[in-house]
Amino acid sequence: MLNRAGWLSVTLALALGGCGQQSTLDPHSEPARQIATLWWVMLVVSVIVFAGTCYLLVLAWWHPERTGLPLIGDRPRALDATVVAFGIAVPAVSLIALFVYANVSVAQHTEPPAPAETAMTIEVTGSQWWWQVRYPGTTAITANEIHIPVKTRVSIVTQATDVIHSFWVPQLNRKVDSLPGQPNRVEIYADEPGRYRGQCAEFCGIQHAQMGLAVYADTPERFRAWLDNMARPRRAPPTPLARKGEQVFSQQCASCHTIRGTTARGQVGPDLTHLKSRETLGALTIPNRKGYLAGWVLDPQTMKEGTKMPALDLTGPELQALVEYMERLR
Repeated sequence: MLNRAGWLSVTLALALGGCGQQSTLDPHSEPARQIATLWWVMLVVSVIVFAGTCYLLVLAWWHPERTGLPLIGDRPRALDATVVAFGIAVPAVSLIALFVYANVSVAQHTEPPAPAETAMTIEVTGSQWWWQVRYPGTTAITANEIHIPVKTRVSIVTQATDVIHSFWVPQLNRKVDSLPGQPNRVEIYADEPGRYRGQCAEFCGIQHAQMGLAVYADTPERFRAWLDNMARPRRAPPTPLARKGEQVFSQQCASCHTIRGTTARGQVGPDLTHLKSRETLGALTIPNRKGYLAGWVLDPQTMKEGTKMPALDLTGPELQALVEYMERLR
């Protein structure tokens, strides 16, 4: 088992590894490209305005009686015009132009479309500190990992169960608040297959920084196969050890988690029917591997301090059976 320092190192490595996958300046959809273009335009305008501000500071510092003003000489009217231009005209024109550009050109590409204009709708609900993902019209439910067909307009309907969260996949579109009792919509679209990292973008508590999500853009065939599998109930445990693990789960975990096809109907934590189809645990906090899974079950606080899941007081045989059972939830 890793100590606290070890888990911190693992978490830091995972966080740094994801940094390159979560950039607004690496767009993979038309709305994201519009946002990236706006960023570059704002950067260029800001540099021009900043350069003008620096020039005015030089003028304020420079004594005219020395050799005249830089680029102006001893011309008071030119000095007045320069101050008016860079102190009033340029900032005003820049701000107005950016406002119009952002609200006319960019907004029309990033505003959510009507539900009828998209091919499918996915419901994403934020909780401290994970995301529930539902596919209306099917029984498919998962957590923290969203699958969509590539080159397909998808409407995300998001809200929250507790505090304000914010759904954001920067490579695909803008952020949108996830509010308790108030659904908001945003479109996501991926130009090509791949994995696109997202994040809660609204401070929501102690583990806000580790409330990640991943969007997988699949080929239509792969997406359909994935969705069909997600809609199925759990497969019956094939071995005596796994069957013992299902009993342990019903005693220790069923009050918080659901596994479709069993008596476990908890609504507090994620649906675990297809737990092992996911790449991570704890909303992208740790890899979904056997050793990490065992550590998470025994003491999740060491991996994600403040998480709502309590540590389980299990014997060695009970833990072995439970992990064997959960490893088969695919």
